[in-house]
Amino acid sequence: MKVVHIVVGVACIAFVAGAAGWGAWCWYRLQHGRLFWRLLRAGQASVVLEAALGGVLLILGYRESDLHVIYGLLPVAVSFVGELLRIASAQTVLDSRGLESANAVGELPEDEQSLVVVSILQRELGVMVLASFVMLALLIRAWGTAP
Repeated sequence: MKVVHIVVGVACIAFVAGAAGWGAWCWYRLQHGRLFWRLLRAGQASVVLEAALGGVLLILGYRESDLHVIYGLLPVAVSFVGELLRIASAQTVLDSRGLESANAVGELPEDEQSLVVVSILQRELGVMVLASFVMLALLIRAWGTAP
């Protein structure tokens, strides 16, 4: 069981590192990153699986340092907060342009609609790239505190 925990932990780091790196490149290039979102979702799923496996190991009597447990759980929280901020980022873009809702975007000229959509996508990407980098740092720290 401990070997599975280690393998999933390495997969977490790989997926999240890939998402952070590729997402940063896409954000810099102003590109939509489908691969980023797939890597991010795989990373998020593996982080949740890793936390669950760690919980099972604790229930089975394996004792880890408190720091390892904290650093192992924090990426789940960061991912959740990142998603909340990602959702709020669309409203932030609309508010900055004086638009009340997404329906108001439909009333704009087509070129302005595209600009608003690109701004929202870029902001969402940026928020989740930052969350990925924080998750990566926490996962590496969790690995470093493992016995």
